[in-house]
Amino acid sequence: MTRLLQSISLTLATAASVALLPGVSAAADQDQVFFESVEGVWTGPGEIVAGKYKGTKFTCKLNGTTPSGNKVGMTLDGSCRVGVFSQRMSATVERKGRGYRGKFLDGAGGAGLDIVSGNVDGRKVVLSINRNDLNGAMMARLPNRNSMNVSVSVKVDRQMVRVIAMDLKRVDDGAVSAVASE
Repeated sequence: MTRLLQSISLTLATAASVALLPGVSAAADQDQVFFESVEGVWTGPGEIVAGKYKGTKFTCKLNGTTPSGNKVGMTLDGSCRVGVFSQRMSATVERKGRGYRGKFLDGAGGAGLDIVSGNVDGRKVVLSINRNDLNGAMMARLPNRNSMNVSVSVKVDRQMVRVIAMDLKRVDDGAVSAVASE
C-alpha cells in the first residue's frame, strides 16, 4: 500500500512541477507565471483508472510555493490519503542551466521519480517522468484560477495508457481548507 501511495503522491507532485528548456527570456518569464499560478493550497479527489489498482480512489492536499530570489521553480509539500493510510509527499523542480530538473522524494535513484523534460503552454504543462524502465507523461491543466486537472499516462509497449486522473481545487488556509481536506 505504501508503494501505491508513493506512486500517487509522485504523480501529484509532478502535477505542478515543470521541466522545460527555455527558448527566450519572454518564455522564461511565462514559465514563472505558470509556477506562480500553482502557488497555494490544493485539495481534491483522484482515481487510478487503469492497471492492477484500477478503481482505487484517493484524496490529496498539497501546498505549492516558489523559491525566493532569482530562482525559477517550485516546491510542493503535502500528503495523499487512501482510506486511513496517508503518505507524505515532497517534490521540487528548479531551473538548472538551460532546463529544469526535478525529483519527487529522493528521485529515481531512491524511492521516487525524476522529471526529465517537458513543455509549458499557457495554462497547461506536459512533463516526461522516469524511473528505471518506467517512462511516462503527466499533463496538468489549469482551466481557471481555482481548478487543476491532472492526468498521468505510462508507456506500455508502444502506447501511452492513462492510469491516474485527478481534479484539484484551490482552497485558502482557513476554514474552507480544513473542511475541504476532510
